[in-house]
Amino acid sequence: MAGAGRHQEVPVRQAATEGGSQSEEKPSPRKPRDAKKTSRKRSPKPTAHKRDYVCSVRLNDDEKTQLAAAARATRTSLPAFLARSGLAAAQDLDNTAAAIAGHRELVTELFAARRHLGQVGNNLNQIARALNTGAHPAELDAVVAAVQRAVSRVQAATDRLLDQR
Repeated sequence: MAGAGRHQEVPVRQAATEGGSQSEEKPSPRKPRDAKKTSRKRSPKPTAHKRDYVCSVRLNDDEKTQLAAAARATRTSLPAFLARSGLAAAQDLDNTAAAIAGHRELVTELFAARRHLGQVGNNLNQIARALNTGAHPAELDAVVAAVQRAVSRVQAATDRLLDQR
């Protein structure tokens, strides 16, 4: 509300409640966005890349949980993840379910061999400590044989993995 007072022949404007000055500009109708809550506006996909068809997929709880976690890890939505992974599988028909299962078996074997090597390495450290004190442990030959078995196990699994590719 305009006040009746004048200051050097300029009318003094005061707010009705606070008594302070008011700007002549109109306030912006939009509220400023919080920096953390801003959403980015995406431009629409070109018509050549739009997906027009909808497919329904039924999943149990475990499957949905696994797929949703994988989609989050790749920062995509679940439908986009399913579409991309399905297309990738369709483009590589040589990678059948049997090949995938064989690949899993090899990975399992490599993990087991790694665990075995860790145990054998611990035994080798104990034997090295005994040898440094001047003793000759009876288990030396058994540990060396275990190391050789572990190495051949890892070598066989690695060869099988390389032969599949």
